[in-house]
This record gives sequence, structure tokens and C-alpha cells, in this order.
Amino acid sequence: MNIGNLLKVALNALKRNKMRSLLTMLGIIIGVASVITMLAIGQGSKKSIQDQIASMGSNMLFVMPSSMRTGGVQQGSASSQSLTVNDVSAIKTECDAVIAVSPEVRSSGQAVYGNSNWPTTIYGGNVDYLEIKSWKVVSGRNLSDNEAKGSAKVCLIGRTVADELFGEGIDPTGETIRFKNIPFKIIGVLEEKGQNSFGQDQDDVLIAPYTTVQKRILAQTHIQSIQMSARSAEESALAMEQVEEVLRRTHKLRENEDNDFQVRSQEELSTTMTSVTDILTILLGAIAGISLLVGGIGIMNIMYVSVTERTREIGLRMSLGGKSMDILLQFLIESIMLSVFGGIVGIMLGFAASQIVEALTSWPISVMWSSAILAFVVCTVIGIFFGWYPARRAAELDPIDALRYE
Repeated sequence: MNIGNLLKVALNALKRNKMRSLLTMLGIIIGVASVITMLAIGQGSKKSIQDQIASMGSNMLFVMPSSMRTGGVQQGSASSQSLTVNDVSAIKTECDAVIAVSPEVRSSGQAVYGNSNWPTTIYGGNVDYLEIKSWKVVSGRNLSDNEAKGSAKVCLIGRTVADELFGEGIDPTGETIRFKNIPFKIIGVLEEKGQNSFGQDQDDVLIAPYTTVQKRILAQTHIQSIQMSARSAEESALAMEQVEEVLRRTHKLRENEDNDFQVRSQEELSTTMTSVTDILTILLGAIAGISLLVGGIGIMNIMYVSVTERTREIGLRMSLGGKSMDILLQFLIESIMLSVFGGIVGIMLGFAASQIVEALTSWPISVMWSSAILAFVVCTVIGIFFGWYPARRAAELDPIDALRYE
């Protein structure tokens, strides 16, 4: 019997038991839809985190003070005063893999305008700070070198702070606010960024010259961190090596001494977060994959029932010259059809479910065609794997015993 005839026989057999075939396919449908939806959620989360990390800075590197030990007691890194503006100058001059560098100091407090006030954080940087942090000015202008050198009382304001102090959508450029009783003239408004991957509102900021924050707010000479941009993502590792070499020299550290600073990159953070989301995606996919396994077992069960019900039919076919291979292929094709048809419906349902989840929860979703192709291949394999044994059992029946079967 040729394949075309076998397909017709298998299709007719499924049509005779439409409800049973539908219920059998249901396990595969649910399994495939679950796998696609779970993978879409996992991939969407991964892409969202990567985009948010990228929005925090372009090829960004940063230097933080290391923890210090005083009298055998481990102090926090905040207690270290190892970083200075001279370090920034040395990095800018000697590290050719670094294209932008800025000191960073910060302080929390109340921003006040008239009768409105808002708790926020002020960050101090230089003219390169916005470029490093991938911030754009939508109204007004950036800081200038002269303002950084002269400790000017000017600032750029994030959209959240602007909305809270002045009202939603109002451009406050040119207005004066107070932060810790120090007046700051607003010279620009920052483009909206939204929340980062840690749930922090990136628009809830003020940015001022680092010298202003150092002298007028913190009353200190050291800086809290150094922010940098590598020339490219590929040169991030080289930039980190150059920065470490320069800082060890400027800090006069001997070969046997540990660094009193830490050099980190945005790439490290991205890699760590991506590995977490990859594990989460695999876990979600594995949990959903259990449904496929259950669906496969359902197919095997129904094929056993089908072989038992059609024992006399099998005996008749064999007595009329049907070969064992034809009988095996007939039942195997039925099993594959159940699995593949269920897989196709499951793929469509999975795409629809992913869109519904995104619409109802605003959760980031990224449906990949590769997951649909993988699901289709898995369905075919399940049909063959779970249909093989019942099909082989049918093919091995003795024609005489099969004809006598009641």
C-alpha cells in the first residue's frame, strides 16, 4: 500500500472518532500552547532587561571604591575615599579605549519649588556625563565645562521631578528650584527613560556639575565613582585593563597589594541578568513541556485502544495480503497525524495566548518563530515515539488470532 492510501485510511479512521481524536489532541494542543507562551514570556523578559540595561549607558564602565579594612574590621565601600578627580584626568589622558569619562557624586534630599516638594537624588557629573548615561536633553542644554569648573548652581531635571514640582507636561527650563536650601537654575529637561531592570525610576533625578555637589552639598573633595564609556563593546575588556593599570599607578599600589577600587562593566551586569532570565526561560519551558509529555502518553493510550478495537480489521487486511509494514505505518501515521494536527492548533493558540497575556498584563512578550518550529518538530517526534509501540503491536498480530478476536 502506498503512502497516499495509508494517509487516506488514517484520516478516515480519525474522522470516525472525531470527539475521541479531538480529546486526544487536546493534551498536545495545551502542551504546545503552554511551551510557546512560556518561552515568549521568558524571551520577552530577557529582551526587556537587555534594553533597559542598554538604556542605562552605552558600553558603560564604572569604577567604585573597594571595601576597606580598619583595625581588622571590614568597612563598607562608601567609607573609602580612594577615588579623586586626578584619577579621572589620568584615565582621560592615558586610556585610549575610553572615549568619555566623568566623576560622579550623588546625594539624596528634597527638591522644592514654591509650595511643591519631591524627594529625589541629585547626581554630579561633567559635560560627558549625559553621553555616558545615554541621556538626551529634550529642552534646554547640557552642562558646560565652565559650569563644572566654577561650581555653578545649575541643573538638568528628570521628567518625574518636573511633573511632581511643576505639573505634568510643563517645561520648567529657566526656573529655579532649591535642593537642600541651595538654589539651582534649571538649564535643561532630560528625555524620559522609564524604569530600569531593578525597578528604579530613571527619570527621578537632578543632574548638576560634580563640583557643585561636592562643595555645596556634600562638602567633600573625593568622588564616589567614575563613570566611563568604552570605545566599543568589543573594547570594554581592554578599557577595563587600561583603567586598572592607570589607577594602580595613581594610587601607588605595590604588586602585592590588592586594588582599593573595583572596575566593572555594563556587559558584566547584562551577562549576569541574561543568565538568570535564560534559566527562568528554561524552567518555564520545562514545566510547560510536561504537558507535551502527558499529551504523548494520551496518544499512546488511545492508539492502544484503537488497535484493540480494530483487531478484526487488522486480521482481515493481513488475510487479504496486507504486509506487517503497511499495518505498522497505518497506525504510526494516525499517531503522527494526531500529534501534528494538535501541534498546529497549539502553535496558533500559543501565539494568540502570548498576545492576550501582553495585552492584559503589559508583560513584555517576544514570540520567536524558532519556538514554533521547535514545537512542531517535537510534536512529530512525540507522534512517532508514542505511536511506535502500539503500531508495532498491531503489525505483529497473528492474522488467524486477529480474525477470531471478539
